[in-house]
Amino acid sequence: MANILTITLNPALDLSVETSGVTLGEVNRIGKTRLEPAGKGINVARVLARLGHSVTVCGLLGEANAASFERLFADEWLQDSFVRIPGQNRINVKVSEPGGRVTDLNGPGFSTPDDALQRLEFRLAPLLPECDAVVIGGSLPGGFPPSGLAALIRQAARAGKPVWLDTSGEALGAGIEAGPVAVKPNTEELSDWAGNPLTTLDGVAAASAQLQAAGVAHVVVSMGAAGVLWFGPSGALRSRVPEVPVVSTVCAGDTLLAGMLHGVLSRQPDASTLQYATALSAESVRHVGVGNPDAADFGDLLQQTRVDPWPGNNNSGETPV
Repeated sequence: MANILTITLNPALDLSVETSGVTLGEVNRIGKTRLEPAGKGINVARVLARLGHSVTVCGLLGEANAASFERLFADEWLQDSFVRIPGQNRINVKVSEPGGRVTDLNGPGFSTPDDALQRLEFRLAPLLPECDAVVIGGSLPGGFPPSGLAALIRQAARAGKPVWLDTSGEALGAGIEAGPVAVKPNTEELSDWAGNPLTTLDGVAAASAQLQAAGVAHVVVSMGAAGVLWFGPSGALRSRVPEVPVVSTVCAGDTLLAGMLHGVLSRQPDASTLQYATALSAESVRHVGVGNPDAADFGDLLQQTRVDPWPGNNNSGETPV
């Protein structure tokens, strides 16, 4: 198995709430609740560790409420190399309704110190030679510029390490210019980068091809119920997700990225890689939290996940979301 480094610049404590529906201005009853440390890089790390990889987590961590994160890292066998900074990690409330609709209430987090990038680069210097790949995921905290994200990607590239990037907005644009090996936007994030709404699979494919032309080897676009479109070095594939009850989509994209990286680093065939990652992502939406590769019926989900070449029969022109 591989040694993988994940970087999360804006961690959060996620309070996930399940409810039968929300009526504004009234008292609403809720079902299950769950509070756990999160952040895209951390979520990806948890899945990769469960798949047998050795994972180091890094980034910026507010020291005021770091204890919950530290317990999670120990429980999940993640090597903790976060840079502690003054302040509190943000608290996000994620309200999940039947059918998969999630309402996010994201709180403010710490303000980034002026020397944060320098401290991160110093921390990464001895870690990069020991890893096989780098994942950078999530939003940027206040005061951390997109150019800082680009600097981290270039540092990894100078060390000869491939970077898998999952972010959005200005951070995604700056990150792409820095030359990551892979990006994993969803349809909305890709539309924002392209500058126009992408309402069909043909439109998503055209934007993905444009990203490849810009130097990104792997473009993995998550499209919700419409599946996943992967433009890779060997060609393009589209997966279709099995029908599952949707409880929460919060960790689906992070689980997908972890599954894709697992397959690529394990040198699995492209179709098998996408099939596995898509099925694992589908498993995650059935509950709150990341995907579980040890789920009792995971083999059934794999069999129900279809992968086709792109373009192929009945592939183009469809609305992805």
